[in-house]
Amino acid sequence: MHVRYWLISFAFLNGIRMFTQIKRKITPDSTPSSWLNQITCIALGLGAAAVLVFVLAWPYPRNNQYQQLRVGDIIPNDIVAPIRINYVSEVLTQQARERAMDATGPHYDPPESRVRRQQTSKAREIIEFITIVRSDPYASDESRTDYLSAIYELELSQEEILTLLSLSNEEWASVALEAPLALDRVMREEIHNTVGDMANARRGVNRLIGGDLSDQAMVIASGLVGDLIVPNSFINEERTNELRLETAEAVESIERSYEQGENVIRRNTKLTEEDLEAMEKLGFLRSEWSWWILVRAVLFAGTLLAAVAIALYRLVPEVLQNVPRLALLVITTASWLILAKFMVIPHPWLPYLYPLATLGMVIAVLIDLRVSLVLTLAFTIVMLYLNGSNTMLAIYLGMGSVFGALVLGRAERLTAFLWTGTAVGLSNFLVIAAFQLPDIEFTAIGQSILLLLINGILSASIALLGYFLLGNLFGITTSLQLTELSRPTHPLLRQLLLKSPGTYHHTIVVSNMAERAAAAIGADAMLTRVGAYYHDIGKTVRPYFFIENSAEGAESPHNKLDPYTSAQIILSHVTDGIDLAHKYRLPLRIQDFIREHHGRSVIKSFYIPAMEQAGRQGEEVDEEDFRYIGPSPRSKETAILMLADTCESAVRAIRPGSRRELTELLNQLIDSRVDEGELNHCNLTFQELQSVKEIFGQVLQGVHHPRVSYPGQETKETETTDALRVVQTPKVTTPASPAPVPDPVPVPASNGHAQNNLPPLPEHPVSEVIPSESNLRRRESAKRVPGGVEQPA
Repeated sequence: MHVRYWLISFAFLNGIRMFTQIKRKITPDSTPSSWLNQITCIALGLGAAAVLVFVLAWPYPRNNQYQQLRVGDIIPNDIVAPIRINYVSEVLTQQARERAMDATGPHYDPPESRVRRQQTSKAREIIEFITIVRSDPYASDESRTDYLSAIYELELSQEEILTLLSLSNEEWASVALEAPLALDRVMREEIHNTVGDMANARRGVNRLIGGDLSDQAMVIASGLVGDLIVPNSFINEERTNELRLETAEAVESIERSYEQGENVIRRNTKLTEEDLEAMEKLGFLRSEWSWWILVRAVLFAGTLLAAVAIALYRLVPEVLQNVPRLALLVITTASWLILAKFMVIPHPWLPYLYPLATLGMVIAVLIDLRVSLVLTLAFTIVMLYLNGSNTMLAIYLGMGSVFGALVLGRAERLTAFLWTGTAVGLSNFLVIAAFQLPDIEFTAIGQSILLLLINGILSASIALLGYFLLGNLFGITTSLQLTELSRPTHPLLRQLLLKSPGTYHHTIVVSNMAERAAAAIGADAMLTRVGAYYHDIGKTVRPYFFIENSAEGAESPHNKLDPYTSAQIILSHVTDGIDLAHKYRLPLRIQDFIREHHGRSVIKSFYIPAMEQAGRQGEEVDEEDFRYIGPSPRSKETAILMLADTCESAVRAIRPGSRRELTELLNQLIDSRVDEGELNHCNLTFQELQSVKEIFGQVLQGVHHPRVSYPGQETKETETTDALRVVQTPKVTTPASPAPVPDPVPVPASNGHAQNNLPPLPEHPVSEVIPSESNLRRRESAKRVPGGVEQPA
C-alpha cells in the first residue's frame, strides 16, 4: 500500500515537471500571464487551501486532554466513572485466551517405525564396518583409529576408540549382537525433538542391553546406541493450532463493571491496556468533532491564505505566475502541514523535533528568501492554531526557521548546511532559555540540549536532501549546480576556449558586465554570470564565421556567400547552442540564456544587403529569414545578458574614443532594444535600466579604453589600420543589370544531414560575423542605427 502511494506521488511530481518542460517548448514566447499559467496556478492554490482545511479540521489528535495518553504514561489526575457501566473487556479476555493457548502444549504424531528401522539398519552397518577395521591384519593402530574417527554418526572420543579396539573378539561379538537390539527397543518408544526427551532416552539404554557384558563392553555398547538415537515423533502444526484455538475459544469472556463515582484510575499511576480500554468505554477518549470545526477551519484557512497570497503578490509577484516554483511551494507546504498534524501534538518532546526550519531553508534556497519568511510566519500562526496552549513551541519553531533561512543564504557551499544546522540549534536553545529560565530543572538540561541539537541536525540534513532532489525534480537551478558549471574545466567551457578563443574572451567580458549589473539591481548575479558563460556555446560549431575568432587581415568567408546563407549561419548558433545544452544536460535556466540572448532581433548586417540585392533584382525579402527564433528575454537576468552582449560587441566594433561617446553609444543601444519591444516581458524598470547603463559604462571604459600613442606610433598604427581595411574590405562592383542570386549550397548539420541550405562548413565552433563592405559602410552610421550582438565590426 505504501509503495503504491509513493509511486503515485512520484508520478505526480514527474508529471508536473514534464508539463512545465513541454509548456516551455510549445509556448517559448508566451508571457507569464497566459491563460494556461493562470489556470494551473489557481488549481495549485485551491489544492493548498484544501490541504490546509483538511489538516485543521481532521480530528487528529482528538481535542481532548486524554487523547494522547498511551500505555505506560502517568495519568495526571484521578479518573472517576461518570456513569454506571458494565462491559466485556476485550483486553482481559484476549490476555486470558493467550495464556490458555500458551499453556496448550504441542501435539505430536505417533512414533514412526520407518525411523526405527532406518537407525537399526544403520547400527548394523556401522558395527560391520568396525568389525572389518578390527580384523584388518595389515592396518596399524593409527589407521584403525583414523577409520573409526571418520564415522560421522558416532561421537567417539580417543579413549573410547582405544577401548573399542582393545576388546576381545568375544566381547566385541556380544556388543555387535546386543547394540542393534537395544537400539530397536529404545526407538519403539516415543522420542520428541526436545533436549529432555533425548536425554531420557539415552539414560535408559543400559537397562535395555541384555547379556553378560563386561564393563568396557557395556560402555562401548551404550555409547553406540546413544549416538544413534534420533527423534521419531514430530509436532503436528496443524493439529497443534487447532487445539490451541479450541482452548482459546473455550475461555469465557471477562466482564468489568464500574459504579457511578467509582475511581477507575488513580492519579500518578502508570496506565495499562485495560485502563485505556476502560477510559474508552467511559467516553474519555471519544472524538468531539462537529461541523463547526470544519467551518472554523475554512474561515481560518481562507484568511491565512489570503494574507499569504497578498504578501507574495506585493513582495515576489513572479512566484505566483511561475508554475514550477508555485508547484514546489504548494507541494512542500502541504507536506509540512500534514507532518505538523502528526508531530505538533500534546507530547513532552515530539513537537520540538518538528523540522519547520527545513521548509524555511528549502524555500529560501530554491525560490526566494522573502517567500520563505512569509511562509515561516504563516506556519507559526498554524502552530498556534494546532497547539494554542503552547506559545513557546510556536516561537521556538518560527525563530529556528527564520535563522535557518537567513544563515543558509544562497547555499553556495555544502558547509553552509552545517553552519545552518548549528545556527538553528543555537536559536532553539536561546528561545527555550528565554522562556524557561530560571525555572528550568538542571536534571532536564541534558535532555533538552540533545533535543535542540537533534532538531538542528535533522532540519539541515533534510534540507540538504530536499535541496538536491526538489531542485532536480522541478528544474530549479541551484547555486551548487551553478558553482559546478562555472568551473573552467567544464567540457563546454574548455571547448569554447580551445575552438573559439575570441568568443571565450567576449564571454568573459560579457559575464563580468552582466554579473555586476545583476547585483546592482538585485537580480540573481551568480545565475547571470554562469548563463553568460554558456550563451554563445553554439559558436563552437562554426567558429571561423564570427569575426572575434578570425585573425587580423583574414578574408571574411561571408564574402563568398549570399546574405541569406550568411544569416542562416549566424542564426544557427542559437539552435546549435541549445543542442549542445541538451547534450551536456545544462539546466533549463541556463538554456534560457542561450535562447533569449538575441531575443527576436534581426541581423541587419545581412538583411540590408539582401534588401539592396533584392531591389536590384525586383524581388522581396522576408524579414523572418533574418530574425532570431527567440523568445525575447523573460527574466531580468536574460535581459541583462542581452544588453551586455549587445553593448560589448558594439563597443568592441566601433571603439568610441571618449567617455561621452561611450555613454551615448550605450544609451542608443539599450534604447533601441526598448523601442523594439525586446524588454517587454522581463519586468525591468527604467530605473534599473539606468543602473545597468552606468555599470556597463564603468566596465567597458576599463576594458575598451583608448590606448596612449607613443612618438612615431600614430603614423604606423594609421597605416596598419588602412592596410587591414583594404584586406578585410572586398571590392563590390555593381553589375549593369541585375544578376541572378546563386543557389546556396546545403550545409551539413551536427547530425550529418543537410539543413538550412547552408554551404559546407568546417567542423569548428562559431563567433561573430566577419565584416563585408556593406557592414563597414554601416559602421559609419552605427550611432544612428545601433547594431545587434552579431553585427559585424
